[in-house]
Amino acid sequence: MPLVSTGELVSAAAADGRGIAAFNVITLEHAEAIATGAEQAGAPAILQISENAVKFHGGQLAAIAAAAAAVAHASTAQLALHLDHVVSLDLLRSADDEGFSSVMFDASKLPYEENVRATADAVRWGHERGIWIEAELGKVGGKEGEAPLDAHAPGVRTDPAEAAAYVAATGVDALAVAVGSSHAMTQRTAALDHALIARLREAIPLPLVLHGSSGVPDEEIRRAVASGMVKINVGTALNTAFTGAVRAFLETADPSTVDPRKYLAPARAAMAGTVAGFLTLVSG
Repeated sequence: MPLVSTGELVSAAAADGRGIAAFNVITLEHAEAIATGAEQAGAPAILQISENAVKFHGGQLAAIAAAAAAVAHASTAQLALHLDHVVSLDLLRSADDEGFSSVMFDASKLPYEENVRATADAVRWGHERGIWIEAELGKVGGKEGEAPLDAHAPGVRTDPAEAAAYVAATGVDALAVAVGSSHAMTQRTAALDHALIARLREAIPLPLVLHGSSGVPDEEIRRAVASGMVKINVGTALNTAFTGAVRAFLETADPSTVDPRKYLAPARAAMAGTVAGFLTLVSG
């Protein structure tokens, strides 16, 4: 099936009062698992490639982007291609050449006024090319290379009034907000601030994005979607499933194997199951 735009999938989900899950792609097996899980769930999904994943591939976006797009074209599911947590302006500008319909431009580490200026510039660039732009306000934390962040510390959560001003000043299409989740959590123990989500929903006329959803329990995600969260980002949960399946195979099934296909197949299947579970959860 041809790639669908991220904006189209997010807008449809928001109109229906449901969520749309976006899954991080690191390897070809990740992309294949996302497509298979979407087919199993009968739901659309977003394949997203982060700047960190691009660094893993030697700073080269083209190959992993082409692989993800090829998987999407071969799938019967509605799939979009999104470039995530982009800091580099060069990487931002490569999105148009590599077939991405959307970019999450991440200036969240900058002081507020600098964040506004940089994001507004990215939005102008993107909209001139029909590219949907997501941004982040607040401190979700937990990304590789960052100091540990207490998601409940004062000043970490996204302020609704500041978020409304930020959206008006930048023109972004969606906003990732800090409401109690954190990136890279391997245990699903995060407690979200649902009252804050509702206040942000009232203050911002745009789809809200939840980063760090791997660490959020099912019921918390259901409540978050009901309160107004639309795009639900999942990364670590796929890696947990992948690594767990590889470890189980090498430790118990066939410790002597040297053929990576033997352990990558169950790893891919485990990720597909995780994808299907999240998609069923957020789509209701």
